[in-house]
Amino acid sequence: MGLFKENPFGHILFLKKWLIRVMGLMTHSRYKGFNTLEIEGSEILRNLPETNVLFVSNHQTYFADVVAMFHVFNASLSGREDSLKNLGYLWNPKLNVYYVAAAETMKKNLLTKVFAYAGSISVERTWRSEGQDVKRQVKMSDISNIGKALTDGWVITFPQGTTTPWKPLRKGTAHIIKKYKPVVVPVVIDGFRRSFDKKGLRVKKKGILQSMVIKGPLEIDYKNESAESIIEKLEYAIEQHPSFLKVISQKELLAYEQENELRRFRNRKKV
Repeated sequence: MGLFKENPFGHILFLKKWLIRVMGLMTHSRYKGFNTLEIEGSEILRNLPETNVLFVSNHQTYFADVVAMFHVFNASLSGREDSLKNLGYLWNPKLNVYYVAAAETMKKNLLTKVFAYAGSISVERTWRSEGQDVKRQVKMSDISNIGKALTDGWVITFPQGTTTPWKPLRKGTAHIIKKYKPVVVPVVIDGFRRSFDKKGLRVKKKGILQSMVIKGPLEIDYKNESAESIIEKLEYAIEQHPSFLKVISQKELLAYEQENELRRFRNRKKV
């Protein structure tokens, strides 16, 4: 790789590689240290094509989710089986991994600009801007940039466009799938909301079990399937369909009760 070789967005790959190495080193303990990331399905990643893969996931924090995916993707491609053991996987990271993010978020400060250089495809949100509800047209340049990233490699997207659970998925994701016909891989994450603040930069609580489940590629009829049908398929795949709400709520209640019981037990031991 030439020292000044660039990706399709003009980012120097040598610099991007070192950014991923440094950020990976700084964040590794968040997923294998004072918190634990339980991984399932990493073998699926090794059987995917090199380009035109779209990862579709639920969203719990601005940055911790996607950083975890960078760790898991590179660890798996380096031969780890559902594990982040041994940081050696960061030495030769996959450089053609991108993620879709709101442009206003990625321009806020120096740190977010560094995150953007590591792989962000910044898009203008059509429904919200600076905390206010808005209505504006989709920028075709945003769509073409996602297509450019798919042509070059893998793209991570969070189709709810928010960290709030159970929100409807944006239909733009379905249109991108129909237009570019990528391999669509669902990813389900949990525990990040309890571990980190909303931005995913500050550790809010230690000792939390986080999870990431990578599912097999979806079967999609790109030509004949409607956008609405694709959206419903995605909602089920990333477990954000309304039918999951009651089941998940019961699980969260049980986890909360178990957590309180453990806290009471520890307090009794201290006394």
